[in-house]
Amino acid sequence: MSEQLKGRTVFITGSGGVLGSTYVRRMLDAGARVVSSDLPGRRADALMAAHAGNENFRFYDLDVGDEAQVEGIFKRILADGWEPNVVLNNAAITGEMLMGAGKSFPDFADTTVADWEKTLRTNLTGAFMVARQMDRDIVGRYPAALVNVASMYALNGPHHQIYDGMPFKNFSAYSTTKAGIHGLTLWLAGYWAKRQATVNTIAPGAVFNGHSDEFQRRVSELIMAGRMAAPDEIADVMLFLASKEAGYMTGQLVNVDGGFSGW
Repeated sequence: MSEQLKGRTVFITGSGGVLGSTYVRRMLDAGARVVSSDLPGRRADALMAAHAGNENFRFYDLDVGDEAQVEGIFKRILADGWEPNVVLNNAAITGEMLMGAGKSFPDFADTTVADWEKTLRTNLTGAFMVARQMDRDIVGRYPAALVNVASMYALNGPHHQIYDGMPFKNFSAYSTTKAGIHGLTLWLAGYWAKRQATVNTIAPGAVFNGHSDEFQRRVSELIMAGRMAAPDEIADVMLFLASKEAGYMTGQLVNVDGGFSGW
């Protein structure tokens, strides 16, 4: 166990997925107190079971698209005696999440406004509401850090052909929201600077999560490193962004994509 995050209390949204659960595990190992959140269900149950009995772990049900829930989350955490000084805006609707829920991937022309707006509500409006609640309840009380989670597709268009014949696809609302995430970072970084709060964006690349050999081959051809990332490789960088060593960084977009964005 390291002490990289000793003295840090980290609040993570969407912490039940492959990256979120990795962040929880690694931050606990690095000495942080971790407050995780997700929608009720299988992922939340698995997360709580994995860390049952760890005094440095807390879990709260949270739908980041529900304004009333977000408005109450920090008050709940503070009332329980924990003071988050690092927040990871990680919750998102992704293609793999939709696949797991048995959802279809319509062509762009057949995308409904309802599906578009649901993704925006979770991925972008949810991130805004969490940040707004930080502004109300945390920022200015003590030094704080916000890390917004974008994607390799935030500032780079997807190669649509790699999804041909696959059970999931990249979809327009996802890329749009992930581009917007960094816009939120840039706006907040200057707004919070005098209140001792930093804001940065991490843009993970293609993370292996049981993908087929064929998909791995296709996507790896687009990456300088020639392979997909292991979840811990993204977490390595997230730990730095959540640490005091990143205290002089703000308003930055950090690509962790094996060189995908460098071609």
